[in-house]
Amino acid sequence: MASRVVMPKLTDTMEEGVLLAWKKHEGDEVHAGEVLAEIETDKAVMDLEAFAPGILRKILVHDGETVESGTLIAVIAEADEDITPALTDGVVAAPSIGAGTKPVATSPADSATAPSTRAEGARSFASPRAKALAAERGIDLSTVTGTGPGGRIVEEDVMKVSAPTAQALPAGIDQPLSQMRKAIARSTVQSKAPVPHFYLTTEIDMEQAERLRDQFKQSRQTHPSITDLLIKASALALIKHPEINVSFAGDAIRRYEHIDIGVAVGMEDGLITPVIRDCGAKTLADISAETRGLIERARQKRLQPQEYTGATFSISNLGMFEVDNFIAVLMPPQAASIAVGAIREVPVVTKGSVTIGRRMKVTMSCDHRALDGLMGAQFLKEFKRVLEHPQELVAPVVNP
Repeated sequence: MASRVVMPKLTDTMEEGVLLAWKKHEGDEVHAGEVLAEIETDKAVMDLEAFAPGILRKILVHDGETVESGTLIAVIAEADEDITPALTDGVVAAPSIGAGTKPVATSPADSATAPSTRAEGARSFASPRAKALAAERGIDLSTVTGTGPGGRIVEEDVMKVSAPTAQALPAGIDQPLSQMRKAIARSTVQSKAPVPHFYLTTEIDMEQAERLRDQFKQSRQTHPSITDLLIKASALALIKHPEINVSFAGDAIRRYEHIDIGVAVGMEDGLITPVIRDCGAKTLADISAETRGLIERARQKRLQPQEYTGATFSISNLGMFEVDNFIAVLMPPQAASIAVGAIREVPVVTKGSVTIGRRMKVTMSCDHRALDGLMGAQFLKEFKRVLEHPQELVAPVVNP
Protein backbone atom coordinates (compact mmCIF):
# COMPACT_ATOMS: atom_id res chain seq x y z
CA MET A 1 0.00 0.00 0.00
CA ALA A 2 1.34 3.43 -0.94
CA SER A 3 2.67 5.59 1.91
CA ARG A 4 2.31 9.35 1.83
CA VAL A 5 5.33 11.27 3.16
CA VAL A 6 4.30 14.66 4.56
CA MET A 7 6.15 17.62 6.00
CA PRO A 8 6.04 16.78 9.72
CA LYS A 9 5.06 19.09 12.57
CA LEU A 10 8.07 18.53 14.80
CA THR A 11 7.27 21.16 17.45
CA ASP A 12 4.20 23.00 18.68
CA THR A 13 5.50 26.23 17.09
CA MET A 14 6.36 24.72 13.71
CA GLU A 15 3.99 25.82 10.95
CA GLU A 16 6.25 25.07 7.99
CA GLY A 17 9.62 23.57 7.15
CA VAL A 18 12.33 23.82 4.54
CA LEU A 19 13.23 20.69 2.56
CA LEU A 20 16.99 21.26 2.62
CA ALA A 21 18.13 18.20 0.69
CA TRP A 22 16.79 14.84 -0.41
CA LYS A 23 19.02 11.93 0.60
CA LYS A 24 17.10 9.56 -1.70
CA HIS A 25 16.07 9.98 -5.33
CA GLU A 26 13.03 8.83 -7.28
CA GLY A 27 13.38 5.12 -7.99
CA ASP A 28 15.58 4.43 -4.96
CA GLU A 29 14.70 1.58 -2.63
CA VAL A 30 13.78 2.78 0.86
CA HIS A 31 13.72 0.90 4.16
CA ALA A 32 11.63 1.84 7.19
CA GLY A 33 13.61 4.18 9.44
CA GLU A 34 16.01 5.16 6.66
CA VAL A 35 16.75 8.87 6.21
CA LEU A 36 14.86 10.36 3.28
CA ALA A 37 15.78 14.03 3.58
CA GLU A 38 17.04 16.84 5.80
CA ILE A 39 14.39 19.21 7.15
CA GLU A 40 15.02 22.66 8.60
CA THR A 41 12.48 23.41 11.33
CA ASP A 42 12.06 26.67 13.20
CA LYS A 43 14.91 25.68 15.53
CA ALA A 44 17.10 22.96 14.05
CA VAL A 45 18.04 20.77 11.08
CA MET A 46 16.64 17.26 11.45
CA ASP A 47 16.52 13.98 9.56
CA LEU A 48 13.23 12.94 7.95
CA GLU A 49 12.90 9.16 8.19
CA ALA A 50 10.81 6.79 6.12
CA PHE A 51 7.76 5.38 7.87
CA ALA A 52 7.37 2.40 5.54
CA PRO A 53 9.53 0.42 3.10
CA GLY A 54 9.21 0.48 -0.68
CA ILE A 55 10.37 2.50 -3.66
CA LEU A 56 10.52 6.30 -3.58
CA ARG A 57 8.13 6.67 -6.48
CA LYS A 58 7.44 10.39 -6.50
CA ILE A 59 9.11 13.54 -5.06
CA LEU A 60 6.79 16.56 -4.98
CA VAL A 61 8.98 19.17 -3.26
CA HIS A 62 12.39 20.23 -4.49
CA ASP A 63 15.50 21.02 -2.44
CA GLY A 64 15.25 24.43 -0.79
CA GLU A 65 11.45 24.71 -0.95
CA THR A 66 9.40 25.84 2.07
CA VAL A 67 6.08 24.07 2.65
CA GLU A 68 3.49 24.00 5.41
CA SER A 69 3.41 21.17 7.93
CA GLY A 70 1.17 18.39 6.67
CA THR A 71 1.91 19.05 2.99
CA LEU A 72 2.45 15.93 0.85
CA ILE A 73 6.10 15.91 -0.25
CA ALA A 74 6.65 12.37 -1.55
CA VAL A 75 5.09 8.94 -2.08
CA ILE A 76 6.61 5.55 -1.27
CA ALA A 77 5.06 2.47 -2.91
CA GLU A 78 5.81 -0.80 -4.63
CA ALA A 79 7.45 -0.60 -8.06
CA ASP A 80 4.31 -1.55 -10.01
CA GLU A 81 1.72 0.01 -7.68
CA ASP A 82 -0.73 2.68 -8.87
CA ILE A 83 0.08 5.79 -6.79
CA THR A 84 -2.66 7.99 -8.26
CA PRO A 85 -4.89 7.72 -5.15
CA ALA A 86 -2.00 8.69 -2.90
CA LEU A 87 -1.31 11.76 -5.04
CA THR A 88 -4.88 12.96 -5.31
CA ASP A 89 -6.15 12.46 -1.75
CA GLY A 90 -5.98 15.50 0.49
CA VAL A 91 -3.90 15.50 3.65
CA VAL A 92 -4.29 17.05 7.06
CA ALA A 93 -1.45 18.54 9.11
CA ALA A 94 0.74 15.94 10.76
CA PRO A 95 0.43 15.69 14.54
CA SER A 96 3.12 17.04 16.85
CA ILE A 97 5.91 14.57 17.41
CA GLY A 98 6.75 13.61 20.97
CA ALA A 99 10.23 13.14 22.36
CA GLY A 100 12.12 10.34 20.64
CA THR A 101 9.54 9.64 17.92
CA LYS A 102 9.58 10.55 14.24
CA PRO A 103 6.35 9.70 12.41
CA VAL A 104 6.67 11.32 9.01
CA ALA A 105 4.15 9.63 6.79
CA THR A 106 0.46 8.76 6.74
CA SER A 107 -1.58 6.38 4.64
CA PRO A 108 -4.30 7.61 2.27
CA ALA A 109 -6.91 6.29 4.66
CA ASP A 110 -5.70 8.73 7.30
CA SER A 111 -5.98 11.73 5.00
CA ALA A 112 -8.79 14.26 4.76
CA THR A 113 -10.07 15.51 1.45
CA ALA A 114 -8.89 19.02 0.67
CA PRO A 115 -11.34 21.61 -0.68
CA SER A 116 -11.39 21.57 -4.47
CA THR A 117 -13.12 24.89 -5.03
CA ARG A 118 -13.14 28.37 -3.57
CA ALA A 119 -16.88 28.46 -3.01
CA GLU A 120 -16.36 29.33 0.66
CA GLY A 121 -14.67 32.57 -0.41
CA ALA A 122 -11.05 33.59 -0.78
CA ARG A 123 -10.73 34.69 2.83
CA SER A 124 -11.57 31.26 4.21
CA PHE A 125 -9.31 29.55 1.66
CA ALA A 126 -6.10 31.26 2.75
CA SER A 127 -3.48 30.36 5.32
CA PRO A 128 -3.72 32.15 8.69
CA ARG A 129 -0.51 34.03 8.00
CA ALA A 130 -1.75 35.10 4.57
CA LYS A 131 -4.92 36.46 6.18
CA ALA A 132 -2.94 38.35 8.81
CA LEU A 133 -0.59 39.88 6.24
CA ALA A 134 -3.50 40.85 3.98
CA ALA A 135 -5.26 42.57 6.88
CA GLU A 136 -2.06 44.41 7.80
CA ARG A 137 -1.56 45.68 4.24
CA GLY A 138 -5.22 46.35 3.49
CA ILE A 139 -5.36 43.81 0.67
CA ASP A 140 -8.64 42.21 -0.46
CA LEU A 141 -7.96 38.48 -0.62
CA SER A 142 -10.58 38.02 -3.34
CA THR A 143 -8.15 39.79 -5.67
CA VAL A 144 -5.24 37.49 -4.87
CA THR A 145 -4.42 34.38 -6.89
CA GLY A 146 -3.38 31.46 -4.71
CA THR A 147 -0.43 29.28 -5.63
CA GLY A 148 -0.70 26.87 -2.69
CA PRO A 149 -2.22 23.37 -2.74
CA GLY A 150 -5.63 23.44 -4.43
CA GLY A 151 -5.25 27.16 -5.14
CA ARG A 152 -4.89 28.11 -1.48
CA ILE A 153 -3.56 31.62 -0.86
CA VAL A 154 -0.26 31.55 1.02
CA GLU A 155 1.84 34.35 2.52
CA GLU A 156 4.06 34.67 -0.56
CA ASP A 157 0.99 35.35 -2.75
CA VAL A 158 -0.02 38.29 -0.57
CA MET A 159 3.53 39.65 -0.52
CA LYS A 160 3.48 39.90 -4.32
CA VAL A 161 0.45 42.20 -4.23
CA SER A 162 0.80 45.89 -3.50
CA ALA A 163 -1.92 47.38 -1.30
CA PRO A 164 -3.65 50.24 -3.14
CA THR A 165 -3.56 52.51 -0.10
CA ALA A 166 -0.08 51.61 1.08
CA GLN A 167 2.38 54.47 1.44
CA ALA A 168 5.57 54.42 -0.59
CA LEU A 169 8.44 52.80 1.31
CA PRO A 170 12.12 53.73 1.11
CA ALA A 171 14.12 51.76 -1.42
CA GLY A 172 15.52 48.55 0.03
CA ILE A 173 15.92 44.83 -0.34
CA ASP A 174 13.57 42.44 1.46
CA GLN A 175 15.41 39.55 3.07
CA PRO A 176 13.09 36.55 3.56
CA LEU A 177 12.70 35.46 7.17
CA SER A 178 14.46 32.28 8.22
CA GLN A 179 12.41 29.54 9.86
CA MET A 180 13.98 30.46 13.20
CA ARG A 181 13.16 34.17 12.82
CA LYS A 182 9.57 33.35 11.90
CA ALA A 183 9.24 31.23 15.04
CA ILE A 184 10.68 34.03 17.19
CA ALA A 185 8.23 36.52 15.68
CA ARG A 186 5.28 34.25 16.46
CA SER A 187 6.34 33.33 19.99
CA THR A 188 7.27 36.85 21.14
CA VAL A 189 3.96 38.30 19.95
CA GLN A 190 2.14 35.51 21.78
CA SER A 191 4.13 36.32 24.93
CA LYS A 192 4.60 40.08 25.17
CA ALA A 193 1.04 41.08 24.33
CA PRO A 194 -1.05 38.74 26.54
CA VAL A 195 1.41 38.17 29.42
CA PRO A 196 1.60 41.00 32.02
CA HIS A 197 5.33 41.39 32.61
CA PHE A 198 7.03 43.14 35.51
CA TYR A 199 10.76 43.53 36.07
CA LEU A 200 13.19 43.52 39.01
CA THR A 201 16.84 44.58 38.76
CA THR A 202 19.73 43.99 41.17
CA GLU A 203 23.50 44.42 41.12
CA ILE A 204 25.71 41.51 42.17
CA ASP A 205 29.27 41.53 43.51
CA MET A 206 31.09 39.03 41.27
CA GLU A 207 34.54 39.33 42.86
CA GLN A 208 34.41 35.95 44.62
CA ALA A 209 32.74 34.19 41.67
CA GLU A 210 35.52 35.40 39.36
CA ARG A 211 38.10 34.23 41.89
CA LEU A 212 36.48 30.78 41.91
CA ARG A 213 36.80 30.56 38.13
CA ASP A 214 40.47 31.61 38.35
CA GLN A 215 41.09 28.75 40.78
CA PHE A 216 39.69 26.30 38.23
CA LYS A 217 41.92 27.78 35.52
CA GLN A 218 45.06 27.64 37.65
CA SER A 219 44.46 23.99 38.51
CA ARG A 220 44.16 23.31 34.75
CA GLN A 221 40.72 21.87 35.20
CA THR A 222 37.99 22.52 32.68
CA HIS A 223 36.69 25.75 34.13
CA PRO A 224 33.00 26.65 34.26
CA SER A 225 31.75 29.64 32.31
CA ILE A 226 29.89 32.53 33.89
CA THR A 227 26.73 31.07 32.37
CA ASP A 228 27.42 27.76 34.15
CA LEU A 229 27.63 29.64 37.46
CA LEU A 230 24.36 31.42 36.65
CA ILE A 231 22.60 28.11 35.93
CA LYS A 232 23.80 26.53 39.18
CA ALA A 233 22.97 29.65 41.22
CA SER A 234 19.49 29.77 39.65
CA ALA A 235 18.93 26.11 40.50
CA LEU A 236 19.94 26.62 44.15
CA ALA A 237 17.70 29.69 44.42
CA LEU A 238 14.79 27.84 42.81
CA ILE A 239 15.20 24.96 45.27
CA LYS A 240 14.78 27.49 48.09
CA HIS A 241 11.97 29.32 46.29
CA PRO A 242 9.99 26.69 44.34
CA GLU A 243 7.12 29.16 43.94
CA ILE A 244 9.16 30.69 41.08
CA ASN A 245 9.48 27.40 39.21
CA VAL A 246 5.87 27.54 38.02
CA SER A 247 3.63 28.59 35.16
CA PHE A 248 0.21 30.17 34.88
CA ALA A 249 -2.32 27.56 33.74
CA GLY A 250 -5.59 29.47 33.43
CA ASP A 251 -7.41 28.60 36.63
CA ALA A 252 -4.35 27.14 38.42
CA ILE A 253 -0.64 27.65 39.07
CA ARG A 254 1.33 24.68 37.78
CA ARG A 255 4.29 23.82 40.03
CA TYR A 256 7.08 21.81 38.43
CA GLU A 257 8.86 18.97 40.21
CA HIS A 258 12.11 19.41 38.29
CA ILE A 259 14.17 22.52 37.56
CA ASP A 260 14.71 22.63 33.79
CA ILE A 261 16.68 25.73 32.84
CA GLY A 262 16.89 27.08 29.29
CA VAL A 263 19.93 29.08 28.15
CA ALA A 264 19.52 31.45 25.21
CA VAL A 265 22.12 30.87 22.48
CA GLY A 266 22.49 33.45 19.73
CA MET A 267 22.59 32.27 16.11
CA GLU A 268 23.11 34.13 12.86
CA ASP A 269 19.38 34.03 12.09
CA GLY A 270 17.91 34.16 15.60
CA LEU A 271 18.28 32.31 18.86
CA ILE A 272 17.54 28.95 20.41
CA THR A 273 17.25 27.92 24.05
CA PRO A 274 18.81 24.55 24.90
CA VAL A 275 17.46 23.12 28.16
CA ILE A 276 19.55 21.65 30.98
CA ARG A 277 17.23 19.19 32.71
CA ASP A 278 16.85 18.65 36.46
CA CYS A 279 19.51 21.22 37.36
CA GLY A 280 18.72 20.93 41.06
CA ALA A 281 20.15 17.41 41.11
CA LYS A 282 23.37 18.19 39.18
CA THR A 283 26.78 19.44 40.26
CA LEU A 284 28.41 22.49 38.71
CA ALA A 285 30.74 20.17 36.76
CA ASP A 286 27.78 18.20 35.40
CA ILE A 287 26.01 21.38 34.37
CA SER A 288 29.14 22.78 32.72
CA ALA A 289 29.77 19.64 30.64
CA GLU A 290 26.13 19.31 29.59
CA THR A 291 25.82 22.99 28.68
CA ARG A 292 28.92 22.90 26.46
CA GLY A 293 27.56 19.93 24.52
CA LEU A 294 24.12 21.47 24.07
CA ILE A 295 25.48 24.83 22.93
CA GLU A 296 27.81 23.19 20.41
CA ARG A 297 24.96 21.16 18.89
CA ALA A 298 22.70 24.20 18.94
CA ARG A 299 25.14 26.18 16.81
CA GLN A 300 25.31 23.26 14.40
CA LYS A 301 21.49 23.15 14.35
CA ARG A 302 21.56 19.53 15.48
CA LEU A 303 19.41 19.70 18.61
CA GLN A 304 16.41 17.42 18.94
CA PRO A 305 13.08 19.08 19.89
CA GLN A 306 13.17 17.64 23.41
CA GLU A 307 16.53 19.40 23.93
CA TYR A 308 15.20 22.93 23.38
CA THR A 309 11.60 22.78 24.63
CA GLY A 310 9.96 22.57 28.04
CA ALA A 311 12.16 24.92 30.11
CA THR A 312 10.63 25.99 33.43
CA PHE A 313 13.03 28.95 33.85
CA SER A 314 15.47 30.64 31.48
CA ILE A 315 18.67 32.67 31.41
CA SER A 316 19.84 35.11 28.75
CA ASN A 317 23.43 36.35 29.13
CA LEU A 318 24.68 39.18 26.89
CA GLY A 319 27.61 40.14 29.09
CA MET A 320 30.15 38.87 26.57
CA PHE A 321 28.81 41.49 24.13
CA GLU A 322 29.48 44.39 26.54
CA VAL A 323 25.77 44.86 27.28
CA ASP A 324 25.33 46.39 30.73
CA ASN A 325 21.62 45.78 31.31
CA PHE A 326 18.56 44.57 29.40
CA ILE A 327 15.23 42.85 29.92
CA ALA A 328 14.07 39.54 28.49
CA VAL A 329 10.67 38.65 27.04
CA LEU A 330 9.09 35.70 28.83
CA MET A 331 8.60 32.57 26.79
CA PRO A 332 5.41 30.81 28.00
CA PRO A 333 4.82 28.70 29.92
CA GLN A 334 7.74 30.05 31.99
CA ALA A 335 6.75 32.52 34.71
CA ALA A 336 10.26 33.92 35.22
CA SER A 337 13.48 34.60 33.37
CA ILE A 338 16.69 36.51 34.08
CA ALA A 339 18.70 38.76 31.76
CA VAL A 340 22.38 39.14 32.64
CA GLY A 341 24.72 41.97 31.69
CA ALA A 342 28.49 42.39 31.61
CA ILE A 343 30.75 42.23 34.67
CA ARG A 344 32.21 45.72 35.07
CA GLU A 345 34.87 47.30 37.22
CA VAL A 346 33.06 50.13 39.00
CA PRO A 347 33.66 52.39 42.01
CA VAL A 348 32.05 50.92 45.12
CA VAL A 349 31.40 52.81 48.34
CA THR A 350 31.82 50.68 51.48
CA LYS A 351 31.63 52.31 54.93
CA GLY A 352 32.62 55.65 53.53
CA SER A 353 35.54 54.35 51.47
CA VAL A 354 35.63 54.08 47.68
CA THR A 355 37.15 50.94 46.20
CA ILE A 356 37.10 49.20 42.82
CA GLY A 357 34.66 46.32 42.62
CA ARG A 358 33.42 43.93 39.96
CA ARG A 359 29.66 44.21 39.55
CA MET A 360 27.06 42.60 37.30
CA LYS A 361 23.48 43.73 36.74
CA VAL A 362 20.69 41.17 36.49
CA THR A 363 17.07 41.87 35.57
CA MET A 364 14.33 39.38 36.29
CA SER A 365 11.21 39.25 34.11
CA CYS A 366 8.10 37.88 35.83
CA ASP A 367 4.59 36.86 34.79
CA HIS A 368 2.38 38.87 37.15
CA ARG A 369 -0.42 36.30 36.79
CA ALA A 370 1.73 33.72 38.57
CA LEU A 371 4.17 35.83 40.61
CA ASP A 372 4.13 38.95 42.75
CA GLY A 373 6.92 41.46 43.34
CA LEU A 374 7.78 40.11 46.79
CA MET A 375 8.16 36.56 45.46
CA GLY A 376 10.45 37.71 42.65
CA ALA A 377 12.48 39.90 45.00
CA GLN A 378 13.04 37.04 47.47
CA PHE A 379 14.26 34.76 44.69
CA LEU A 380 16.56 37.46 43.28
CA LYS A 381 17.99 38.14 46.75
CA GLU A 382 18.85 34.45 47.18
CA PHE A 383 20.30 34.25 43.65
CA LYS A 384 22.53 37.24 44.48
CA ARG A 385 23.57 35.75 47.83
CA VAL A 386 24.65 32.46 46.23
CA LEU A 387 26.79 34.17 43.58
CA GLU A 388 28.41 36.33 46.22
CA HIS A 389 29.22 33.18 48.29
CA PRO A 390 30.22 30.88 45.38
CA GLN A 391 31.57 28.08 47.56
CA GLU A 392 27.95 26.89 47.61
CA LEU A 393 28.14 26.40 43.84
CA VAL A 394 30.75 23.65 44.17
CA ALA A 395 29.27 21.95 47.22
CA PRO A 396 28.08 18.34 46.77
CA VAL A 397 24.47 17.90 45.70
CA VAL A 398 22.25 16.92 48.59
CA ASN A 399 19.29 14.81 47.46
CA PRO A 400 16.09 15.46 49.42
